[in-house]
Formats: sequence, structure tokens, C-alpha cells
Amino acid sequence: MRGTTMRVLIGRMWMMVLAGVALSCAALTACDRPAPPPRIAAAADLRLALTEIAAAFERDTGRKVDLVFGSSGNFYRQLQQGAPFAMFLSADEEYVLDLAKAGWTTDQGRLYAVGRLALIAPKASPLKVDEGLEGLRMALARGDIRRFAIANPDHAPYGRRAREALEQAGLWQPLEPHLVLGENVSQALQFAIDGGAQGGIIAWSLVQDPALGARADFALIPAELHAPLRQRMVLMRSADETARRFYAYIDQPPARAILDRHGFALPSAAN
Repeated sequence: MRGTTMRVLIGRMWMMVLAGVALSCAALTACDRPAPPPRIAAAADLRLALTEIAAAFERDTGRKVDLVFGSSGNFYRQLQQGAPFAMFLSADEEYVLDLAKAGWTTDQGRLYAVGRLALIAPKASPLKVDEGLEGLRMALARGDIRRFAIANPDHAPYGRRAREALEQAGLWQPLEPHLVLGENVSQALQFAIDGGAQGGIIAWSLVQDPALGARADFALIPAELHAPLRQRMVLMRSADETARRFYAYIDQPPARAILDRHGFALPSAAN
């Protein structure tokens, strides 16, 4: 009986040793595995510019970031619920300031750009684009506008500013029945040129795509027609070293040159 008990005890000891070895191996494997790149929540108007900036950042530092583009308002709600983003680049600085007040961020962040609006129409559209929106007014009067795309004003800053510009021009009420709302400004661009719409109002930064010139006409909408699109970035409290470096990189000359080339006003010129 005593021998049986001893064998059981020895067997249990070996199981504990093997379990410890397995845990050690797992821990070593986890340590050897590189950490995934930090996820960056970015306003959809940054799709072209920030993709180029991230590529330059990787080339200069050897570090990668995972860019996720969408509506600033939707990201704001997700971040309030603890979404695992290390950094937030908003198209409306108020979202960042509200997150900072609630304690989700490291500080109040920094203004990185001021955006602009563009009127856009497919090449075959009866809408003739111009800065003063007179072509849109005439197309509406002729009954040529059946669908017109903007980002959803309820949660997309570019949608809110598009509404303000149309209200200032006296075009919101006649145009409202024809509106097609994108989840974000990038989707509004898709609706404007591929969704059967006669045109739309989108981000000036998105019409800088060279491939777009062959498919659509566009014009810069005067900044006086809407409140400024002050765009602010911030690090979340969970930000790692790569996210912190990327945040700092956006203030450096290579990144600022890319933002400028994509139609953003830089903070030094905007304040």
C-alpha cells in the first residue's frame, strides 16, 4: 500500500514538473513573438496622406503601425468603451478634448492639420463644379440632381461642415431630399462617383488622388462657408513606444510635407 502511495506521489510530482516546463516554454515563445503593431484610429480624410506617412515612418524607423480609417464620431464612441486603439487622429478636435476630459488620453493632444471641403462630380454629371456652388444651384433648379453624397452629419465632421456650407449657400433645404449619406467622408466619395450620384461634398485631401482626376471634376469650397475643420491627434493611455514615436513623427518635416501636399493646412499656418 505504501509503495502504491509513493508511486502516486512521484507521478504527481512529475506532472507538476512537466506542467512547469510547458508553462516556461509557452512564456519563452510569447516573449520571442514580436508585439503586434499599435492600432491607430484615423479620420477617413487621412486615408491617402496617413498611409503615405506610415510608409515613411516604417522606412525611417523600422516600426509599423496598423491604420484603421473611419468616422471620427464612431471612433469617439468606441474609445469611450475602451476600444484597443493606441492613438486617435480626429477630424474634429472636440472629440479629442472630450476624451481628454474623461481621462482616456495622456493629455489634450496636438492640432496636426486643418481640413478643407471639396465639391466633386463625375465627368458625365450635369453638375458643373465651381467654388461658389453656383453650378450646384443651377443643377438643382433644372431638376438634374437626384442623388448627392455627403458624410453623415450626425457623426462625421466633414458631413457637419458640408451641411454648414450648404446652409450658408441657401442650398440645404432644396438638396436635403436628394442626399445620400456616407458612413464617413471616404464612403461619401465612393457614393459621389460610383453610386449613381450627380456629385457630393467630400474632403479636399481625398481629391488629391491622381487617379481621381480622370474620373471626376472638383473644386475647393471657400473656408468662409463653414466652421474650421480643426483636426487634433492624441495618444491613448495604453499607447506603446511605437505609437509614441509615430505621434512625434507626424510633427516632423517629412510628415508635415506629406500633409501639405495632400491639401491640409498645417497648424502654424492655421492658428
